[in-house]
Amino acid sequence: MEQRKALTTAKMRKMKQDGVPITMVTAYDYPSARLSEEAGIDMILVGDSLGNVVLGYDSTLPVTLDDIVYHTRAVVRGAGHTFIVADMPFLTYHSSLEATFQGVARIMQEGGAKAVKLEGGAEIAETVRAITQAGVPVVGHLGLTPQSVHQLGGFRVQGRSSEQAEKLLSDAKALEEAGAFAIVLELVTEELAAWITKELSIPVIGIGSGHCDGQVLVFHDLLQYGSDSATRKFVKAYANIGETIRAGIGEYVKEVKSRAFPAPEHTFHMDNDVVEYLYGDKE
Repeated sequence: MEQRKALTTAKMRKMKQDGVPITMVTAYDYPSARLSEEAGIDMILVGDSLGNVVLGYDSTLPVTLDDIVYHTRAVVRGAGHTFIVADMPFLTYHSSLEATFQGVARIMQEGGAKAVKLEGGAEIAETVRAITQAGVPVVGHLGLTPQSVHQLGGFRVQGRSSEQAEKLLSDAKALEEAGAFAIVLELVTEELAAWITKELSIPVIGIGSGHCDGQVLVFHDLLQYGSDSATRKFVKAYANIGETIRAGIGEYVKEVKSRAFPAPEHTFHMDNDVVEYLYGDKE
């Protein structure tokens, strides 16, 4: 496969201006990152959603900075020619700027990410400003923000009321003004997402938010790989590799139990003289 240069923030802004959709997928390990890059994906997000789909938690809250750094390293090894963004985990950017910068530094230096993603609006704008002024690209995240799911009252579509709409637009503009180069909108009404996309000069990446400047889906959701999220309205499944994997492992179990595997073609043999030496008549 011919190697390609990774996108830059400037190229992504140009894609928005030219109306070229941006593709983004989550990935959490070497093989998923490699396959995503080979498929031509523009951006990879090492999301804290790894807590749900890889680590088996019921939310993103238990995901640690160590988790993100570990998985980002693996993704970078698999997709070295793709623009990789990594999530700042729960409560790693809400105490002090010193603590925030320590986390950002680990993600960039140890993990190898090209950008970080933060959830929140105007209330984190100054943090976003400080990070971008330090030379680190930032992606914002508005709408349904999983790290605040308990405060939001569950996984609910955002932007249904005029008050919510005005706040989300105001938050988006605050993040843009603070220096974010892109924003993810999750579970936002299509009308509001279109409005925000039009009002901003930076790319807006949607998930469950209708047509924006680009789209992002979770690797495991779009491939139905160990995930039950494909039944959600905003997810489209493009393959069912979970069923294929399950069937393959089931066939393996069946053949081992019946001693059909390993077959002669899967085994190795000694030379006859060695067999004779080891097992022949020693008397």
